[in-house]
Amino acid sequence: MKKIFTIIAAVAALSLTSCKDFLDINHSPNAPEEEQATVDMALPAAEMALCARYGDVYRIIGGYLAEHYAQYFGTSNYLGYSQFNVDAGSTTNSYTDITRAAIGNAVFVQNKAKDQELWGTYLAATCIKVFAYQALVDAYGETPYSEANKGKEILSPKYDEGKDVYKGIIEELSDALDKANGAIAVYGSIPVATNLLYNGEDATNWVKFANALLLKLYMRERAVESVDAKLDALVAEGNFPDASVAWTCLNKNEKGKANPFYQEEFASYFGSTQVNCGLNVALYTALDAYGDARLAKFFSKNGSNAYWGSISGYNMSLSDNYKSSAFCRPAAKYNDPVYLISLSEIEFFLAEYYQKVKNDAVNAKAYYEAAITDSFAEAGLTAADAAAAIAAYPYSAANADKYIGIQKWIALSGYNSFEAWCEMRRLGYPAFGGKKAEDIYNFSTDAVNTAALTPGELYTPYQVEAKIGANSIVQRWPYPQASVDYNTNCPKQKETNEKVFWAK
Repeated sequence: MKKIFTIIAAVAALSLTSCKDFLDINHSPNAPEEEQATVDMALPAAEMALCARYGDVYRIIGGYLAEHYAQYFGTSNYLGYSQFNVDAGSTTNSYTDITRAAIGNAVFVQNKAKDQELWGTYLAATCIKVFAYQALVDAYGETPYSEANKGKEILSPKYDEGKDVYKGIIEELSDALDKANGAIAVYGSIPVATNLLYNGEDATNWVKFANALLLKLYMRERAVESVDAKLDALVAEGNFPDASVAWTCLNKNEKGKANPFYQEEFASYFGSTQVNCGLNVALYTALDAYGDARLAKFFSKNGSNAYWGSISGYNMSLSDNYKSSAFCRPAAKYNDPVYLISLSEIEFFLAEYYQKVKNDAVNAKAYYEAAITDSFAEAGLTAADAAAAIAAYPYSAANADKYIGIQKWIALSGYNSFEAWCEMRRLGYPAFGGKKAEDIYNFSTDAVNTAALTPGELYTPYQVEAKIGANSIVQRWPYPQASVDYNTNCPKQKETNEKVFWAK
């Protein structure tokens, strides 16, 4: 497998003044001494460590588990994911980089900024830390938090329950917001140290991003915690991003300066070209059935100048219907942003809030349709294009989870499959329709029957991990092998069919 990105710490003497001069996300220097580091070095390092892994490994694994992707003909790097099998070694590097580089640098910035009462910078670092921890909990269920980042003081931090990590990061983020908003009220605006997400701007957009993070965290934990009053206050304030939150500094087709998913799947910077992800028949059917124009934006046509969806759990060719020329690849570009949370995601959450918390179907429908429209706009399409998707999946208050779930799954398929997998586990949609891969593709006769799959439904892969079984979704990743091997407080592995706390 191609080398994936690693960051250990900020690069000494790094000076970031614009998107043209940013951290090479493949560079792995020796960590500078803490007294040499500055917030202007460490905050971009934290951002890019998160970007490198969340925008690549998390997207890829999420894509297979969400049936956005199927394994490309003749290659086997991610065939296990396609069979709903994630092993402990698969995420070791990404886990190490996120915990040590993303969270570690964010904590360093938090401490420095707090000491100097730099509340804009403190909020920015807290946002990165909270986002990283949210991703860890949503992937693994449990993770070290309360004893983490203690240096040599605690070398084997205990694993905290996911609900406790959520509680902790919500408290951290709320506190950082209070401090930043308090300073803004006094000074009008407050600065943020050198960063990549909103470089050159004050804390205004970081406040909006923090509110969007709180919205997602509350909606995820709502099934098991009483958070409606907090949601009411947050939504009443209404200070959410008015555009998608994403890194846009990935602007060169060079190692370390291009989109991490593109580098992993399409570039030859590491001496070979990785070819793995292909369009899954489940997603293809949902897009093709109603002429959804996002199909052409999210995926490229195959060798026959057509679109065709391939099968999870299988990657060997029997005939022309299952060979490399039949596969459709993601339409990734080197300068694609890495999305943290899109405008359409925020609107889908608000649609769900109005329906479930306020029993307000009118506003729920409005936000649902706005989310779909903005998903099309993000892909460079028009409101008229979006209207067809809205007509195909008209909002239903009685089936809010189903329609929000399916449309969010489709919207996220172009850039953030990890969050799609999270929302599928939470909302229960798209759901399995009882079909198997063999019902769609006859591996003996080469007959293709895509009509067997109802648009907006999932199917059981050709070969599937035994613990997952038929008509089931992977619920968590195993604790990473690095933690199993070196953290004496790492718990006994849980099965990948055991739900994380907010999905129970």
